[in-house]
Amino acid sequence: MDNKPTKGQYIEVLLRSPKTVFTTKDIALLWGEKNEAKARVRLSNYAKIGKLVRVRRGIYAKDKNYDRYELATRIYTPAYISFETVLAKAGIVFQFYGQIFAASYLSREFTIDDQIYILKKIKNSILTNRTGIEVKENYFIASPERAFLDVVYLNKDYHFDNLSNIDWNEVDKIMPIYGGNRRMEVKVKKYRTATEQGFN
Repeated sequence: MDNKPTKGQYIEVLLRSPKTVFTTKDIALLWGEKNEAKARVRLSNYAKIGKLVRVRRGIYAKDKNYDRYELATRIYTPAYISFETVLAKAGIVFQFYGQIFAASYLSREFTIDDQIYILKKIKNSILTNRTGIEVKENYFIASPERAFLDVVYLNKDYHFDNLSNIDWNEVDKIMPIYGGNRRMEVKVKKYRTATEQGFN
């Protein structure tokens, strides 16, 4: 039996979805449309009449109030929110960052609706490992401990303002996903010792 929506139902299917951001592929799947080109034409028409917002090529949103974390992780997947975005929220770095940082399979920087997105490349085996990753409704986000380790993984030296909020037992659990990286292990031990001695 064909479960494709009828003419008036296509937009309703999108509006009922909990997602706020869709790729053309997402929408074709939701609509049961095997022909992505057909879906693209319909989407373009919806955007022209204001029923959807075209965020960028191949990406649509229900309206301008879409979830920016969701967008950050949808353009180049797999991806998850991490680095300074998570660390600033957890009070581990004090500087305010207006950019949204995410881990992905490639490095990119782009601006959409005045929001800067910075994707940082992380090795695939780390990127796809869910240890220390929290699942939100429409995106993945690193725990403070995972974000801390992601930063140490990509930076030889980094100044953290306040590591007293870090759960070092969690750090120990997540650490193996970085593949026995000796430099990281030494660095993490230094950060931990400094924190336990009250220097951080």
